[in-house]
Order: sequence, then structure tokens, then C-alpha cells
Amino acid sequence: MAANTAARRRILIVDDDRALRFVLSELLSDAGHTVDQAADGREALRRLDTGAFDIVLLDIGLPDLNGLDVLAHARAVASPPLVVMMTADDTPETLLSAVRQQAYRYLRKPFAPTAIVEVIDDAIASAPSAALSIEVVSARPEWVELVAPCVLEMADRIQSFVMQLETNLPEPVRESVAQAFREMLTNAIEWGGKLDPSRKVRIACLRSDRLLMYRIADPGQGFDIAKLPHAAVGQPAGVPIAHVHVREQQGMRPGGFGLITVRGSVDELIYNEKRNEVVFVTYLDGKDARVGQNG
Repeated sequence: MAANTAARRRILIVDDDRALRFVLSELLSDAGHTVDQAADGREALRRLDTGAFDIVLLDIGLPDLNGLDVLAHARAVASPPLVVMMTADDTPETLLSAVRQQAYRYLRKPFAPTAIVEVIDDAIASAPSAALSIEVVSARPEWVELVAPCVLEMADRIQSFVMQLETNLPEPVRESVAQAFREMLTNAIEWGGKLDPSRKVRIACLRSDRLLMYRIADPGQGFDIAKLPHAAVGQPAGVPIAHVHVREQQGMRPGGFGLITVRGSVDELIYNEKRNEVVFVTYLDGKDARVGQNG
């Protein structure tokens, strides 16, 4: 089913895998997009210099130029496209280099080809927020620190990058960490940052052989946990869902169980005095989660 005219984009696929280029090209063409292809890095540079693209799907392991070099070139053109990295390289250093150079998303091969269509749809739906930049303060695998604008679309991008660093965790641990991270980051952006892209949220992800620690600091004034009528965590023990009626009356989206869910997903949850910074910790207890090793 073709996309409507407003949603159509010009897309460049850069990959030395001819079969993958063909499959992605067919999928995206069927979705209504205009698709061009390049089999190596130098061809990609020529196409970027002579044509305007909205989105580039870029393999890192190209036969001539490194895909990260192509990414740098793409981001330097007059109207830089969004760049989605596609790679089998699972080293944290490669991922963090892509984040530093403002890749929009990072997909680890092998992936379902339909995942590309979903990423393209997300980029279209979130424009112009998709073009906002993430500042990389630290890009060491054991200490990743980012600063990002307070828009909800950033929560998806940042979670996607950060969780790529945790692929060696047992799946139940990874799911718990991802749920807690997403909830706390969304709260920081929505309530602390007031969904204002001129305000910034700061995220640090630290890891050692024994623990994962995440710190999220928002630009808000903080809150009193006893004065959250719209959240389950602020309700009396005997009335756990009283907040549902408050949210309905205020026209808020369903929910309000986030902090309770986070408390059950991590080992420690610690706020600063103002409650505009939070740290949560997951202890690895000897699980196979060594720094810099994925598999």
C-alpha cells in the first residue's frame, strides 16, 4: 500500500549486500518512497554530492570506505539526511561513534526487513524532532553520557542506542532495565522538561562487571512524591487506583503506574533532594555482562 504524497521520502540504500539492497528497495518503493542505491562508500559519496536525500540506510562494513566515514560526509552536506546505520558490528565503540556523529538510529544485523519500514515511518511521524541533535559528553563503553532536547521522540532514539549496549544481558534483565530506563527518561522529558526542545535532559549510563547504573537529570523544579494525585505512587495504600479518576478529569493519557513499575524492575531507585535527578541501579550478580563484550 503506497504512502500518501506528504509522507513520501527520497531514500538512499548503501550496502554491499545486493540481495539486501533489493529487498529493502522493494519494500520501501511499495511504501511509496523514491529509492536509490549504492554498493560501496565511494558511490554513496557521489550520490550524496549530486542528489538530495531525506534518509540514508547505511551499512558500516563497506568494501572501500568505512560506513562511519560516509556518515560524516552525509551529515556535512547542506541539507543533511537522517542516517540509519545497519551493521553486524556489535562493538560498543562503533555504536558510540555513530551516536557521536548524529546517526538517527542503529540497527544490528540481521534484522527483519520490515524493521526498516517501521524506522522510516517513525522518522516521518516525528519530523522535525527527528533532526534534533544528541550531544555526546562521554562515549566510553563503561561511561556513556548524553544531553538531549526534551521531546518525547528522543526517548525512543536514546533508548534504542542505550539498549544496544546491553545486548549481552540475560533477556529478563535487559527487559527490566529497558522498561525502567524508558519510564524514567519519559518522565524527565515530559514533566521536568515540559516537552520544550530548548530545555535539555542529561543521561549517564555507567556499567561495571557488577552493576548497571543510570542517572537521569531533568531541568525541572523537581516534585514532592506525596503530592502526585495523577500517579499511583502518590496514593494512599488502600486506594491504589484513585489516580485513574484524576487523570480522566484532567484529560491526561492513561497510565500513572510508572514509578511503581520501576521500583519493581530495578534493585535501587534513588532521587536527589529536589527530585529532578534520579539514579537507578541493577546489580548483575555475576551474570555474563562484562564491559565491552557482547554476544
